[in-house]
Amino acid sequence: AGPDAARREELTPSLEEAAALLVTEGLIARETSAALGTVQLDGLLGQHPRVEGGAMTLRLDELLERLDRFVHHHMPRYRAYRELRHQLAEREKRKLRLGELMPRVLSSFVRNRLIDEVYLPMIGDNLAKQIGTAGADARTDRMGLLLLISPPGYGKTTLMEYIASQLGLVFVKVNGPSLGHAVTSIDPAEAPNATARQEVDKINLALEMGNNVMLYLDDNQHTHPELLQKFISLCDGQRRIEGVWNGETRTYDLRGKRFCVIMAGNPYTESGDKFQIPDMLANRADTYNLGDILEGKGEQFALSYVENALTSNPTLGPIATRSLDDVHRFVKMAQGSGDEVASSAFEHDWSAVESQEAVSVLQKLLQVQAVLSRVNAEYIRSASMEDDYRTEPPFKLQGSYRNMNKLAEKVVSAMNDEELERLLDDHYRGESQTLTTGAEQNLLKLAEMRGRLSAEQKARWDEIKREYKRLKTMGGGEDDPVTRVTGTLSGLGRQLDEINRSIRDVAERIVPDADYELE
Repeated sequence: AGPDAARREELTPSLEEAAALLVTEGLIARETSAALGTVQLDGLLGQHPRVEGGAMTLRLDELLERLDRFVHHHMPRYRAYRELRHQLAEREKRKLRLGELMPRVLSSFVRNRLIDEVYLPMIGDNLAKQIGTAGADARTDRMGLLLLISPPGYGKTTLMEYIASQLGLVFVKVNGPSLGHAVTSIDPAEAPNATARQEVDKINLALEMGNNVMLYLDDNQHTHPELLQKFISLCDGQRRIEGVWNGETRTYDLRGKRFCVIMAGNPYTESGDKFQIPDMLANRADTYNLGDILEGKGEQFALSYVENALTSNPTLGPIATRSLDDVHRFVKMAQGSGDEVASSAFEHDWSAVESQEAVSVLQKLLQVQAVLSRVNAEYIRSASMEDDYRTEPPFKLQGSYRNMNKLAEKVVSAMNDEELERLLDDHYRGESQTLTTGAEQNLLKLAEMRGRLSAEQKARWDEIKREYKRLKTMGGGEDDPVTRVTGTLSGLGRQLDEINRSIRDVAERIVPDADYELE
């Protein structure tokens, strides 16, 4: 039965040809051909169902039949499958916005000394706790949170995006303002609008991916504390969090995985009651202020203003792209520290004209940086002060990297000191326009800090401060009777204080050494 069955299988393709011969017997002329219709291929080394013992029999009629079936049946179905697969992949890619998950470092990013010597070691210690370290001594109790705060324009997002790209992490950025204060859950179904729902989906996508992920919550001053509480168990030793994926609740256990949580915010823009970090979350976080000077790092912080603005200046941009070390040598020359920098110390052969122009521009940028540093320090001091203790209007002008870049674009070597001061005046005059009613007082405060107050401006500034104190003392609305009475009494009190000071001044001139404390 075995040989007969094999013989029948071998002769099956010839049945149609034999039937045609019998039907047309004597009706048409035939010509016998010596061409082979069957060939056996030997010496085949591959593995295939049609290859037996290294040989394969190939029949012309059977090959044409299989080829017809492949062309008209298999190929169209395979192409339809590939098209459907591509459509589904593109739909999910658009839904998940996968293109936004790849960290893209800005072309203007400069890895300056502040980043190298301060930020990377500082942030690296935190990430070592969250995602572990290489080697046998890697810790197993992964936990923690990195909380970065600063005024706007200090490159929090740019820095973390750079670190994510260097570590090979997926960068999932969640936009705090899009979430808003109304979102209190990480269930997309409870989001109040489509934009917030998209951001909540990003959080759950990061949790679903689980490994090699940096979850970056930006501008968390715009989010609700109840939402931030959801991350407490994720940031301690449990590394667990509840999430929702495709409408189903899930518990994500991220212990032992390369997953880190970064939060960034600006506590100085919104009112203090909006910027709230849950205590239990803050206890688990390493908090760093990128806009403030760390102890002993003042030189690196000041230099970072200039380094970050290099690509914005047409003179220094080409130098920065060639060698950052040469820029540091030019900075030493611009500072006039007394250390001679030999021309042979430079990596590139700069002409005398190029060197002179670079030093001149850097000297002016250092002057600008000194002003911006004072503005930044005053902005942080003022924003950190409780309103009840203020003796003058709040200062809202900023001195960030962003301001430095705007000014660096316009600095040229031909400027003199007066032109540079006018450039600063024009810049902050434009910046103050967004403050509306607070523009005048902020510009006067800035002029006082820079030592450029005229006698008329000083009188006006003193008047504003006195009126500010009076209004704070009065309190209430102008249509409140109690306010009017309080204002009258406050005016009497000021007049008595002036009489007190006048009497004391006269008495001190008569008897200088006496103790005059008039009540």
